Amino acid sequence: MDEKRPNRRHSKADAADLVQDPLKKAERESLNALRQFDRGIEVVRSYLETGRPFTLRLSLILDLHRVALDGLSAYAGNFRPAGVAIEGSDHEPEGAHLVPSLVEEMCDYVNENWEIKSGVHLSAYIMWRLNWIHPFSDGNGRTSRILSYVILCLKLGYVLLGTKTIPDFITENRKPYFDALEGADEVHRKGKMDLSEMENLLEILLAEQLLTVVQSATGKGEQDNG
Repeated sequence: MDEKRPNRRHSKADAADLVQDPLKKAERESLNALRQFDRGIEVVRSYLETGRPFTLRLSLILDLHRVALDGLSAYAGNFRPAGVAIEGSDHEPEGAHLVPSLVEEMCDYVNENWEIKSGVHLSAYIMWRLNWIHPFSDGNGRTSRILSYVILCLKLGYVLLGTKTIPDFITENRKPYFDALEGADEVHRKGKMDLSEMENLLEILLAEQLLTVVQSATGKGEQDNG
């Protein structure tokens, strides 16, 4: 990992931004992040309550992206129309014409391995692969994180509890997440797939999320105001 690399990964593409004011944009992004998370949990509960078998489809990915970019971009809920570069990363995403087939292949991997692979593995795969494809002009990271969380919850068979979630922890400290993405990208350039770094990160963050449940139940970890 190049120590000079910025502690961020950010898409660079011509996008039809609907909000120019930085403050209003930040406020809208925060609101949309909450709505996107709620939408993800709604999807999990709809499958769990009805008992329908889960199948990952393009429609779900586009729907989650639409919520994240609603009111911010004319491309909300749509694949990028052109190439894209990622600041702070050595990875160069494939051309826009390949995006639909690559996303379909990603869905096929999850669906074909649903009964075989662990929830952590499938969650890590989505977190990495969606970022690797980078199918959107913006909002790739946000969409990958909530989709990864949806996959994990559905594989476990329940909505994970906790006052902070895995996506929250990643947002607070993105460097381990970026490092895991870069590590998987580097191995993939050699024609292999190794998600161990991302899997380890998700295991740690899952433990941290569940620890917040214990802290809430016991009062430990809360500031003593008395």
